[in-house]
Amino acid sequence: MKKTLWRRIIMAGLRGFYRNRTVSLSSIFILTITLSIVTSFYLSRAIFDYTLDQIREKVDVRVYFTVDATPEQVTDIEAKLRGLTQVKTVTYTSKEAALEEFKKKHEGDQLTLQALDELGSNPFGASLSIVAKDTSQYEAVAQQLSVGSGLLGDAAGAVDKINYYQLKDSIDKLNNIIGWTNTVGFWLSMLFILMSCMIVYNTIRLAIFVYRDEIAVMKLVGASNMFIRGPFVVEAILYALTATIIVLALFFPATVWLTKKTVFFFEGMNIHSYYTSHFFELAAMLLISGTLLAVVSSLLAVRKYLKV
Repeated sequence: MKKTLWRRIIMAGLRGFYRNRTVSLSSIFILTITLSIVTSFYLSRAIFDYTLDQIREKVDVRVYFTVDATPEQVTDIEAKLRGLTQVKTVTYTSKEAALEEFKKKHEGDQLTLQALDELGSNPFGASLSIVAKDTSQYEAVAQQLSVGSGLLGDAAGAVDKINYYQLKDSIDKLNNIIGWTNTVGFWLSMLFILMSCMIVYNTIRLAIFVYRDEIAVMKLVGASNMFIRGPFVVEAILYALTATIIVLALFFPATVWLTKKTVFFFEGMNIHSYYTSHFFELAAMLLISGTLLAVVSSLLAVRKYLKV
């Protein structure tokens, strides 16, 4: 009996979807626009996160060692820094590499290079570049490197300076910007979700309005609420499935075009590759969100006409 009921509900939903093509097309159109905005927001968020990651990677704290610092002292501090939970990477620069970097930077300044040659020795010490897992953790890393914290130990005398306090204002500003953008992004997302729900609900409510007399007759002759609601749920799922397929098909060439236009602007970020690598994740998200929107809207809209 249940199999027969479900078969009738599915068949009625398929007939309604095909028979009222104008209503179906309008519902699919609105859902397609809504899911397109969802996809655009998804890709924009990926670009934004990538940009922030690039900025974070360029922010670092450097520990500069004295010229007389021994390799053992540098290695000891490097090992301790790598053991900190706040630290993402530690990059070692030898004193020789620091000298070559300085010469390359001032290759057009003959006066500076001549003064360097007259010294007769390398005036630079080794250094460690520290990248934290989050920009908010640089202060904790700097505190660990302060004299008396215990991390430096016997190698404290080998440290010449730490540039965190020169960069502190810039790092604090970056933390404020990241916090502000995350907050704004969250509330914009909530506002967008609310607006999408209202638009889809009103569209499907108008679509179901066409069936009001038919629903009333079915209710009067004894049809169950489940049998009346069922076909509309099936139609809503078909709306979501069709809209998802259309959006995925549209964004495939759109991301190819966008990648060509932004290849130099977002260096290292290939939007089309990101889209294809997250294709199934995005497809599932669109299908689930579209189905929930359409089904819930259908159930709410048809409820009014069940009260006969």
